[in-house]
Amino acid sequence: MMNQTLHALVIDDEQQVRDFVCTVLAGDGWEVSRAASAEEAFEMLGQKSWAIVVCDVMLGGADGFAVMRRFKAELPDAKVVLMTGHGSAAGALDATAFGAYDYILKPFGAEELQSLSTALREQLLSRPQRLSGRRRGGHDSDIDLVGRSYAFIEVMKQVGRVAATNLPVFLTGESGTGKELVAAALHQHSGRADKTFVAVNCGAIPAELIESELFGHLKGSFTGADRDRRGLWEEADGGTVFLDEITETTQSFQVKLLRVLQEREIRRVGSNQTRRVDVRVIAASNRDVDEEVKAGRFRNDLFYRLNAVSIILPPLRERREDIPPLAQAFADRVYSLSPAVRFSPEAVILLDQYPWPGNIRELENAVVRAAAMCDGMIRVQDLPERIRHYRDAHLARDEQDKRAVGPAAEPEEWPLLSAVEGRYVARVLIHTSGNKQAAARVLGVDRKTLDRMIKRHQISFERTSSHKPNGFVPHGSAATDGEAN
Repeated sequence: MMNQTLHALVIDDEQQVRDFVCTVLAGDGWEVSRAASAEEAFEMLGQKSWAIVVCDVMLGGADGFAVMRRFKAELPDAKVVLMTGHGSAAGALDATAFGAYDYILKPFGAEELQSLSTALREQLLSRPQRLSGRRRGGHDSDIDLVGRSYAFIEVMKQVGRVAATNLPVFLTGESGTGKELVAAALHQHSGRADKTFVAVNCGAIPAELIESELFGHLKGSFTGADRDRRGLWEEADGGTVFLDEITETTQSFQVKLLRVLQEREIRRVGSNQTRRVDVRVIAASNRDVDEEVKAGRFRNDLFYRLNAVSIILPPLRERREDIPPLAQAFADRVYSLSPAVRFSPEAVILLDQYPWPGNIRELENAVVRAAAMCDGMIRVQDLPERIRHYRDAHLARDEQDKRAVGPAAEPEEWPLLSAVEGRYVARVLIHTSGNKQAAARVLGVDRKTLDRMIKRHQISFERTSSHKPNGFVPHGSAATDGEAN
């Protein structure tokens, strides 16, 4: 089995990317073919039993999703890896939910691609008959997911992979991180999407009423029960129930919920009859559930039942790249029929610096309020007082720190700014193995600006002895630009 030939097809309309991916895969033992367009790839579809198809999302004609659907339809065993230079959380969710093995962001290095290649090759050689699970067609997301940070894209990849299963999922994260949004995305990308999605905030329902709210009751079963009533569990039959803040429930209710999950049937309050109900359960909490279990406030057996798959949602302060697009999306919703609301540079800086303890929910409230009060441009003075106060407090602390440190050093004791810039650019280029596109993204400049900085500081490169593509190290201070591409 170890001598089995594994065929890889690389599809990208950029020759440099195409050659780079082919070189890495060939070096890792694949027999590699290449195509410059979707149409060319379709012509090659029946030529070999492709084990892996690495395809760019943005092609000249049909896009990478169309390629994936075609190949998955005719070669169900093929593993499709989508590449993109314009990654988004919604794209990651769609890609993995609709059949992609992975979704990787350009620019990527040789190590990342080799790691993916090696893991996939070993998996295929050990389980060559493994089939892909059923996926729903199409790639247009029904959920408004805004995000381009690595952290959130990784979360959406997890969501896409588990969506098509019936496994219960436990979402954890601080308040306001979007747990209900992710739960809805799990539902919309599952085979239950045409059924009901019911979201229940367990912490907002009085303990004595939550059983009736979820499982229903008979007339006269308690004071105020003037008629028979179906619970939300039955309303969601065939669909999904999202139990938010599940750790807020009582031990008594947890016992009853555990029985419902085990038996897959419910009993209305006041009834002796059981009813079979088919729902998928997604639970969530903003608390440390392990600590809740240790403290005896949450049942261990219920946690294991709900926690077949665990997804941790990062707080907004750990995905700051998402703040500008999220803020713009919230502002656009206020003026959906008017010219777009813009943000002043000072407001953007403050939004980026603020820690957002309330996460996305707090950001939405702040932006919606500011958009409603501004004149088309959101400025610092339009933002809530607590955010403005945060800036003022930081300025005051900076001033105190300066006084505590003492007088500033004389100018000649500091390195020239240009020297600092040159060393920083060189370090970033080392980090990106000489990949200019990646370095420009880290530095927050465009490619032409980076080229000028490299020339100004006389940064040059030599290839290392490594056989890996993009293996570069800075060399000297006066050589030419070389081939650090």
